[in-house]
Amino acid sequence: MASLGAGFDAAANTPAYADGGYTYWTDFLFQAMFAATAATIVSGAVAERIKLNSFMVFVVFFVGLVYTVAGSWKWGGGWLDGLGFYDFAGSTLVHSVGGWAALMGILFLGPRLGKYAKDGRMTPIPGSSMPSATMGVFLLWLGWFGFNGGSVLSADPALTSFVLVTTCLAAAAGGMGAMLAYSFISSKPDLSMALNGILAGLVGITAGADVINPSFAILVGAIAGALVVFSVIAFDRIKLDDPVGACSVHLTCGIWGTLAVGIFSTNPEHSFVTQLVGVGAYGLFTVVCAGLLFAVIRATMGLRVSEEEELEGLDLGEHGMHAYDVAPSSGPFESAHLRSPGAVAATSVATSMIGEGGAS
Repeated sequence: MASLGAGFDAAANTPAYADGGYTYWTDFLFQAMFAATAATIVSGAVAERIKLNSFMVFVVFFVGLVYTVAGSWKWGGGWLDGLGFYDFAGSTLVHSVGGWAALMGILFLGPRLGKYAKDGRMTPIPGSSMPSATMGVFLLWLGWFGFNGGSVLSADPALTSFVLVTTCLAAAAGGMGAMLAYSFISSKPDLSMALNGILAGLVGITAGADVINPSFAILVGAIAGALVVFSVIAFDRIKLDDPVGACSVHLTCGIWGTLAVGIFSTNPEHSFVTQLVGVGAYGLFTVVCAGLLFAVIRATMGLRVSEEEELEGLDLGEHGMHAYDVAPSSGPFESAHLRSPGAVAATSVATSMIGEGGAS
C-alpha cells in the first residue's frame, strides 16, 4: 500500500491534506466521478450511431486532457478562479463542458437514420422503456445529493443541509416548470420532458447550490425546466439529433445555472459579467478541443457505424447480443399461458412440424 503514495507528499495520505477534511485519495476519487460524468453526457448525445471503440478513444483523451485542463482553471486555482468565477459543483465545469463536447459529437456524426425527412419533417424515435428512464432519473436525483452535498467537502451540518435543500427544491421545480412549459405546446403532459425538467433543475442549481437561497433555488429550477423544453424543440428544428436531450439538459441549463449565480448569489463578490466570461471561455476551449478530437478520430478510425448496423441496432452490431428479446404475440388479449416460455417453444416446434409435413 505504501507504493500507492509514491510521488506525493506524505501528508497527502492523511487528513492534513485538506485541513482535516479528507485525504488526497478521497479527493482523487471524488473528482474522478465528476470527470466520468462529463464523459457520460457525451454518450447520450451520440447514442445509436457511434462506434464503441471510437467513443472510448475520445473519452480517454477528453477526460484525461481536455477536462483536466478546463477543471484546473477554477478548481485548481487557475486564472478563472483568480478572476472570481464561481461554480460550486460543476454547472459549467462538468455539465457545460460535457454539453459542448456532446454538441460537437452531434455535428460530426449527423442525425440518426430516418430522424429527419427530406421535406423537413421530424420523425420521433421514442425510448424503449419509459419506466426504466423514470427510475434512472430518480436514481440521478438521489445521486445528486452526493454530487452537490459532497461538494461541501466537509461534514458541516449547516452548509450540507442547506445545499441538499436547494438541490432538491430546484429538481422538483424543474419537473414542474417543464410540465408547465410543455402545456403550451401540447394538451397532454410528456413524461420525457418532465424527467428532463428534473435533470435540468438539478444542473441549473449545481453552480450555486451553496449561495442561492431556497426561494430563488425554486425559481432557478423552474426556469431551467422551461428552458429544457424549448431547447429540445429548438435543437430538433435546426436538425441537431440529440437522442436524450443531453445538450438541452447539460449545456443549455448548465449555462443558465452558471449565469444564475451572478443574479441570485448571496455573495456580493459574484458578478454576472465574470460568470459570462467563464461560460464563454469554457465553451470556446471545449468546442475547439472536442472538435479536434472528433475530427482526428473520424479521419483515422471512423466515427459512425455502418447503415446496416444502425438499422439492426448497435446492441447486435457492436456487442454481439440483443438488449431486448421479445417473444411474438398475437395481441393484448392472448391467454396468459400462451405467453409462457414453454408454450412459445411448443408452438414453435409444432409450427415447424406442420411446415415440414406440408412441404412433403
